[in-house]
Amino acid sequence: MQKKEFIEVEANVRLHVRDWGEGKTIVFIPGWPLSHEMFEYQFTELPRRGYRCIGLTMRGFGKSSKPWGDYNYDVFTDDINKVLETLDLHDVTLAGHSMGGAISLHYIARHKSERVTKLALFGAATPSFTERPGFPYGLPPAAVDDIIKLCHTDRAKLNENFGKIFFQNENTVSPKLGEWFHNMGMEASPLAASACLTALKNTDLRGDMPKVNVPAVIFHSKDDKICPFALAEETAKGIKGAKLIKFEKSGHGLFYEEKEKFNTEIMNFVG
Repeated sequence: MQKKEFIEVEANVRLHVRDWGEGKTIVFIPGWPLSHEMFEYQFTELPRRGYRCIGLTMRGFGKSSKPWGDYNYDVFTDDINKVLETLDLHDVTLAGHSMGGAISLHYIARHKSERVTKLALFGAATPSFTERPGFPYGLPPAAVDDIIKLCHTDRAKLNENFGKIFFQNENTVSPKLGEWFHNMGMEASPLAASACLTALKNTDLRGDMPKVNVPAVIFHSKDDKICPFALAEETAKGIKGAKLIKFEKSGHGLFYEEKEKFNTEIMNFVG
């Protein structure tokens, strides 16, 4: 049977999906401002090892629809739920990177779906991307305001700046790979890119963590310059039974910089 490449989640809104392989199912949720293409080196390996990998690009990004409207974690989790229902998926490992990790955590709390049985967070922006009372980690809100301002005036420069700190250092990836990531980010709708920065700034998921009732694993690099390692430590404390796996030779791009370890650990977790 031909697998779907686009799934309609509401009238005139279609999400771009990659559905490769057969076996235990992993649904990958990309981080800001990328598409599921970021997981290329998971999709070229894991399906050959007996896993069904489904990449889901959020509305407003990549080749998914870019409607006028709201872009926040509630909207994204509802879209994910629609895709899981449309594909009739069960026993899913929901796996999210950066903002996609925050969305994945929020999905568990919001939908309490029996379809998802494991949660994997990679360099996740959880439980809060920004500092707030009682949470002295993450970026100062004023710094995110500056990022939003740059998004409105020179989004290409913002993506260039983002690319410079995405990996452990600029020399760990080829110039062409860095260019590929930059271009992927520029596919995003400017509306979605800006609104998601606001969501990252304002969303506090500390109340969601105790609601996670499935096995959870956290992959995080000690040298992550975008979501500092302290976020992973706080998330591990907040999710009962969560296992934290430290990555030593990567930055925010651990899924590429340490792809062999990353792929091995995700297979170990999914089983």
